[in-house]
Amino acid sequence: MSQVISVRDIQEMIRTGQGVNIPADAIVTPSARELLQDIETTGARAIATGTATAAPVTADKLSPPTKKLSSKSPKAELEAFFNSPYAHSLKEQICEMGHRLWKRAYVDGNGGNMAIRVGEDIAICTPTLVSKGSLKPSDMCLVDFEGNQLCGTKKRTSEILMHLQMMKKQPKAIATCHCHPPYATAFAVVGQAPPTCMLPEYEVFCSVGVAPYRTPGSPEMGKLVADMTDDYNTILMANHGVVTWSHNNIEEAYWRMEIIEAYCRTIVVAGQLGKPINTFTGPQMKEILNIKQSLGFVDPRIGMKECELCDSGDWRPGATSQTNTSSEPTVGLDPDAEAAVKAITDQILAQMK
Repeated sequence: MSQVISVRDIQEMIRTGQGVNIPADAIVTPSARELLQDIETTGARAIATGTATAAPVTADKLSPPTKKLSSKSPKAELEAFFNSPYAHSLKEQICEMGHRLWKRAYVDGNGGNMAIRVGEDIAICTPTLVSKGSLKPSDMCLVDFEGNQLCGTKKRTSEILMHLQMMKKQPKAIATCHCHPPYATAFAVVGQAPPTCMLPEYEVFCSVGVAPYRTPGSPEMGKLVADMTDDYNTILMANHGVVTWSHNNIEEAYWRMEIIEAYCRTIVVAGQLGKPINTFTGPQMKEILNIKQSLGFVDPRIGMKECELCDSGDWRPGATSQTNTSSEPTVGLDPDAEAAVKAITDQILAQMK
């Protein structure tokens, strides 16, 4: 039988200094839930005891479900989890990342979506048709790995299948993030991964591949991206945007968006300076990949020889313009008229002589 948590239980947890530790499958009374939300917002222990200050409640401090949940779990258990303080904190994390995406102009309109794995085959995700700049915890949805919505009042994102296929293909994927950062998406539009071996932060945290274009939200798009997750944690979707995954949390998936966008912007600007671009040596890149491997990040170059590690591909820095050097007549001019003008001019010059 699930434990019932009241206001008095929460106050006692704070009073004894044990912290607010509530099982994910517990039943929280409405007044207790309001108290938890006040604590999360203000961090004021005075709300509960009238004396000191308590730390905000976060998912790191709350306990995940004691019983592993799946799409086959009873509806009551899924509802209890979805409305638990632990799940609420995960929803708040998604909202925070959504607000950051919007403030950085990585999304426009209602674009972008995120998901966090919370069970064997279930995930919390963002809704469709909601700006990431105005996300609220109450907007979130709970879905199974087939895309069926299990909880939530708003409809789940239309691109959830891609996130779920990534999680099914890559068991380590805890969180996924998709958006449209302009500079990185520009590389996606031309179907090319950024050149490598220029900045260490990018090389450590991102491993970038390019997936060919398919209709957003389609199973085909999801499969193409999912098949790349063994080697890449940051995937450019041709003519669409970027999707990342993390084996730690949703914030790390978001960080990859900041890193790849800053990197793409930096190398575009560097290519316009008219100077040769410096890159890492083989041994220097090998050291970076050793760090990357120690952090548990994927990269297809791990184990390669030093001479194989850096690649600029077909990327060419700077902008180019094409000038018409053809000897063909310029479009819009009549060759016969030009010849007549020349003949008349020659006659006038002859008379003047």
